[in-house]
Amino acid sequence: MNFPVTRLRRLRRTEAMRSLVRETRLHPGALIYPLFLCPGEGVRKAISSMPGCFNLSLDEAMKEAESCAALGIGGLLLFGLPAEKDEQATGAWADDGIVQTALRAFKANRKLDSLLQIADVCLCEYTSHGHCGVVVRDGNHYEIENDSSVALLAKTAASLAAAGADIVAPSDMMDGRVAAMREALDGIGREQTAIMSYASKFSSAFYGPFREAADSAPQFGDRRSYQMDGANLREAMREIELDVAEGADMLLMKPAMPYLDVIRAARERFDLPMGAYQVSGEFSMLHAAFERGWLEPERAMMESLVSIRRAGADFIVTYFAKDAARLL
Repeated sequence: MNFPVTRLRRLRRTEAMRSLVRETRLHPGALIYPLFLCPGEGVRKAISSMPGCFNLSLDEAMKEAESCAALGIGGLLLFGLPAEKDEQATGAWADDGIVQTALRAFKANRKLDSLLQIADVCLCEYTSHGHCGVVVRDGNHYEIENDSSVALLAKTAASLAAAGADIVAPSDMMDGRVAAMREALDGIGREQTAIMSYASKFSSAFYGPFREAADSAPQFGDRRSYQMDGANLREAMREIELDVAEGADMLLMKPAMPYLDVIRAARERFDLPMGAYQVSGEFSMLHAAFERGWLEPERAMMESLVSIRRAGADFIVTYFAKDAARLL
């Protein structure tokens, strides 16, 4: 029927009515908060390009984790800034690595029982060259060698799982890493540790502020030979398909807002639990607009998160997690 019999505004008249018919909902348990862990004690170093975010020593990170648990946030995504770096990313898989140490401390704190501990699995924060794998050089030419990188990534995943990670999250984009990690995890009796694959991680300008946060900028070249070309939707589906076949339990799409079409396509094609990472550049550009008075902070923040959820993400990794949880 047509107007005036059909009046869609009838269902928008009041907040109670709008809430009743709302199709897409957010809740704190579907938000994941990233933490950047650094050496020392009492360290709370502001990240200049990411307002309200910090590099945190373990004691300060514990306070943040307890705050997240109290807000009902679903989990933490842990990144480490080691005291020393080398070409083999030793700090990534060392038993006393910074994230491994944090995981053991977090698991011993009963106040954090409600928080999933998710460990990012990559090498870029730990390598002296800043790439996500092993660099092989031939004169002026270099290559990020896939298979030797996968061996180190699998070793890293096993180390993080042994330290208590509930989920390991490979973000490197090397071929075959999920199968190698599954074998490594099962080999140490961690069959129950889930793998959340960054299944289609695009080479994106929106990672810029993260490079400061994690001290992970490449010292030469870029990451386009292993992270995906942002123009390729069909290739993203192939990447996801391969990771599912290799044993991924969950999927993570990255970035989020510039790739909502990819999230939607993946949601329509795959049945695995799927999240999206609202990355540092998305967060920082919104904050830049907030600081200038160009956007209303709370409304714009929540609208950005709802758009990701509406596109098909079951959960969202976001630096807005605490602010959003307070509103929710």
